[in-house]
Amino acid sequence: MAAHASLCCRFLQGQRKTHKIRNLFVRGVNTDSQPHPLHASKLDELESSTNYMKTASKLQERFGTDIKPFSSFLTDTFGRKHSYLRISLTEKCNLRCQYCMPEEGVKLTPKAQVLSTAEVLTIARLFVHEGVDKIRLTGGEPLIHPDVLHIIAELRKLQGLQTIAVTTNGLNLSKALPRLQQAGLTHLNISLDTLVPAKFEFIVRRKGFHKVMESIDKAIELGYDPVKVNCVVMRGFNEDEVLDFVSLTEKKPVEVRFIEYMPFDGNKWNFKKMVSYQEMLDQIRQHWPNIEPLPAGPTDTSKTYQIPGFRGQVGFITSMSEHFCGTCNRLRITADGNLKVCLFGSAEVSLRDVLRSGASEEELLQIIGAAVGKKKKQHAGMFNISKMKNRPMIFIGADQKAQPKSSRVFSLQTNIHRWPRFSRGRLQTVVLPRSLPLPPNAKRLQSIRLCHGDASKDPPQLSHTDAQGRSSMVDVGAKRPSCRTASAQATVKLGHAAFSLLRENQLAKGDALAVSQIAGILASKQTSNLIPLCHALPLDHVSVTFQLDQEQDAVVVRATCRTTGRTGVEMEALTAVTVAALTVYDMCKAVTHDIIITDIKLISKTGGKRDFHRSQNPNQEE
Repeated sequence: MAAHASLCCRFLQGQRKTHKIRNLFVRGVNTDSQPHPLHASKLDELESSTNYMKTASKLQERFGTDIKPFSSFLTDTFGRKHSYLRISLTEKCNLRCQYCMPEEGVKLTPKAQVLSTAEVLTIARLFVHEGVDKIRLTGGEPLIHPDVLHIIAELRKLQGLQTIAVTTNGLNLSKALPRLQQAGLTHLNISLDTLVPAKFEFIVRRKGFHKVMESIDKAIELGYDPVKVNCVVMRGFNEDEVLDFVSLTEKKPVEVRFIEYMPFDGNKWNFKKMVSYQEMLDQIRQHWPNIEPLPAGPTDTSKTYQIPGFRGQVGFITSMSEHFCGTCNRLRITADGNLKVCLFGSAEVSLRDVLRSGASEEELLQIIGAAVGKKKKQHAGMFNISKMKNRPMIFIGADQKAQPKSSRVFSLQTNIHRWPRFSRGRLQTVVLPRSLPLPPNAKRLQSIRLCHGDASKDPPQLSHTDAQGRSSMVDVGAKRPSCRTASAQATVKLGHAAFSLLRENQLAKGDALAVSQIAGILASKQTSNLIPLCHALPLDHVSVTFQLDQEQDAVVVRATCRTTGRTGVEMEALTAVTVAALTVYDMCKAVTHDIIITDIKLISKTGGKRDFHRSQNPNQEE
């Protein structure tokens, strides 16, 4: 749906009429009327106006409600007003997509931990009271929730809620849609990733392609305009159907929205599988060069285009290649009651736990406001997101379905291209961040789980990739030279016979430890020739030592490197112990090949921006 904008103003009672018009606060709401924005550039002209009360009167007459400020609880530190709430009703789904879950399904959250219908409506009422004017119901598959009609009917009663939408796989939509519309459903998104029936059935392990197409036609028949069709585009899977999807918009009032392949937990996201918005648009322009962009609303996520003469339109969700974080007005509630302020963030706040603790509405709002206030300016970027812990998409609920696992995508490529073409062509539970203020009844809320990580910390970033994800050598020219050291360690498990011969220096090839020591030292000096993006460093000192572990019949190799330079020597130390360990293997392999090289690790590094010392706990850094 094309976003519309309107005005919401605040006036302080008891103030004189000469107060400046900057007491107006602008926020976007969806109405059935045409856009009527108040541009910030006009504020200065209005400041000196003494007729602003007339303006207020007209606005009140226009919207028929008291004019209130937008909630501070739903406004973040960057001024983004979150007027759009997505609620996942269930984690269950009536499809078994190969790229989403195994045929027998996935382990679901216990029913007792999922939001009840009453809790869903309580949360919805609270958010709408604070200024949310659009709610989208998602899943799993929201239409299999037993109370979906009741929920929509109750949402319809909420004053100020302009839009009630559903994102569905369309399987059960056709028969249910008349009742859904009567209950108050205003907008529809239908997920469909292929127009080839055989491919559809293979992927979802169920029949139903024609049911989905029937649902699209039924929605058009009932007057939904446009009907949004969400298509996640993945290279080697369906990028060859882009033009076929565009052709749907010629005769049907649909908006096909191509969604860039996004990384979520378990989907083994790969940059090579992502088809960017620009690539898709270029492909479309080759066939329809007259395609033209349409005006966008201030909080639209979709870049929308239309081909002259076509009834429908085409949109692109560019979360990866061109993010729209700066105008994001969306919040999400998961089926188990967690608030996510960012789709790609791992930090969550359990509103379910707060509700069930008996907290007051004001206390709940304080927690919501603190979480929204911690929302970052933008997400971490596609390459960093792909390495962050997050829920699988089926447990979040969004426009995009869960993405395929890498191994299965390759198997799909093998089979899909054999089929005839019939057309032209989502767990880390993070709840209450420690840095957020606790409500007054903190003792009663002690049972609420605390977060596992600090959402305020910037996500880790790769140092050897540029903005496009290509390999790039780090420029250390601006760094000051300093004395840097690093130590690494490896273990070679030899077995009793080989260990005894090595210990007694009776190996046929000679002194294994002496040869391995030399090999390790030489290897450290060749690190930049072996590891492509390592800098060539003048080493001040290299030592390679060995410790014999008789209990394990093993040799523990340790290397320490030191340099005076602009970058560290951890790679030199790791290379030294690795090659020294391989040399021990080579010296002993005539006795046995049952040798295990294991536990290669960095022990410490000093002198750089961040020192590192491995603790006794192998999974913890100091």
